[in-house]
Amino acid sequence: MSLVVAVQMDPLKDINIAGDSSFALMLSAQARGHRLFHYGPEDLNYSSGRVWTRAHPVTVQRVEGDHFSFGDPVKLDLGEEADVVLMRQDPPFDLGYITATHLLERIAHKTLVVNDPANVRNAPEKIFVLDYAQYMPPTLITRSLDEARAFLAEHGEIVIKPLHGNGGKAIFKVGSDGANLSALIEVFNTAYREPHMVQAFLPSVAAGDKRIVLVDGDVAGAINRIPGEGEIRSNLAVGGSAAKTELTPREQEICGVLGPELKKRGLLFVGIDVIGGEWLTEINVTSPTGIVAIDRFNGTDTGAVIWQAIERRIAALAG
Repeated sequence: MSLVVAVQMDPLKDINIAGDSSFALMLSAQARGHRLFHYGPEDLNYSSGRVWTRAHPVTVQRVEGDHFSFGDPVKLDLGEEADVVLMRQDPPFDLGYITATHLLERIAHKTLVVNDPANVRNAPEKIFVLDYAQYMPPTLITRSLDEARAFLAEHGEIVIKPLHGNGGKAIFKVGSDGANLSALIEVFNTAYREPHMVQAFLPSVAAGDKRIVLVDGDVAGAINRIPGEGEIRSNLAVGGSAAKTELTPREQEICGVLGPELKKRGLLFVGIDVIGGEWLTEINVTSPTGIVAIDRFNGTDTGAVIWQAIERRIAALAG
């Protein structure tokens, strides 16, 4: 089965091919004989029930500085000429991202969109996870300094982060003395209109923050991300390092509970974050990462697993 694959993502020239999951998916698709097209979410158009884009045919190779080659741009009807759209632009989960999900939702009945656009829109990382609060650390969603102070008094040390942030950006730890708490809430309230996430600080983060990848509801692999020296953030994008790992019984339980719901929602490629082998903190559905590191440590081919799942879904759509 040769597919036409439209990849909606950020500019290819800016990616780090050594660890970029979208690039790994493109390499895997190309190896399976699929035809690749690249476009940005800002290039989407709608008229008379059709969604189309100006897209470049693209070939990719794992050669730093010479990792992609564009053909001449074409007008690509995503509902009629594409078999699958990979929605892989980076967050933030802003109005641009939300608008793209609304447009792609209009073709999702005939072109497979990964992940399902309506369910991506309805499952932002730090909101969707609240459905599984029994596995989360103590959590407060608020814009109130008074509420944040009361939460700090109850839990001793806390972490504050944007509700729709990504990549470990703007995550702050506040100690039991509350120094800078009022200034942080002031800055967050100025920068963001939405509430913020406040959580009890988990000292076990020093031992790592596990990224577990689920493909069509099943565990495909995991890595443990270790914070750098003097850091509480373990994201690889901000200097964390990756280590081989296995799932704890609690993590297996979490995946067993999440898996069927992810599959039902059409959230085919998902990365969840678990601290200390027991605390679920995020369910990443917009543009999950981590498969390159997982494959490096485990000798697996997660890209191929994802494409096998995509091909099964497309075959099912075709009847």
